[in-house]
Amino acid sequence: MASEKGVVLLDFWVSPFGQRVRIALAEKGVDYEYQEQNLAEKSPLLLKSNPVHKKIPVLIHDGKPVCESLIIVQYIDEVWSDKYPILPSDPYARAQARFWADFVDKKMYECGTKLWKLKGEAQEEANKEMIDILKLLEAELGDKKYFGGEAFGFVDITFVPFTSWFYSYETFGNFKVEEVAPKLVAWTKRCMERESVAKTLYDPIKVYEFVCFLKKRYGIE
Repeated sequence: MASEKGVVLLDFWVSPFGQRVRIALAEKGVDYEYQEQNLAEKSPLLLKSNPVHKKIPVLIHDGKPVCESLIIVQYIDEVWSDKYPILPSDPYARAQARFWADFVDKKMYECGTKLWKLKGEAQEEANKEMIDILKLLEAELGDKKYFGGEAFGFVDITFVPFTSWFYSYETFGNFKVEEVAPKLVAWTKRCMERESVAKTLYDPIKVYEFVCFLKKRYGIE
């Protein structure tokens, strides 16, 4: 059994990337110290732990930092391998899970940011892109309980934090997730029944208020 000595998470409350790590740690039952970070004035520990990207989340285990959320989640799965498996054991299924997690990683946040940052035709293009992303993910989910089948796993952990941003995306993008991808909404409800998810994600209204704060901060009307 892996040691849990000195498990520290450097994170920011609303970050979907950090929330992935929190969900993974919860699924594994790992006790850790949470250190909220001020991203406007980054701490010496954060800068020391992630000198390349200078971003959260960072998991520090026995004094050794691990950066980038998908890498951290895989690290957690490998280190605490005797507990709830996050990645499938089959090599092909594992490769597919990594592919879709990478898809979410590269598409959701960037496109979602465009929805509240841009206006006019550029926003309309972002709107279409987001709908296409959601439809692709819904097609991959199909009629399965979770993306990996019956087991809540890597793709679910990667994607589910963004569901608390859906209200913001809908509001600024002028569409309804339930209309374009109803199976994703049903999947979201199933995920929220898990304690690891329910205790990690924030109310969509609070996330929306944070996005409005960002818009004011960046002078976006």
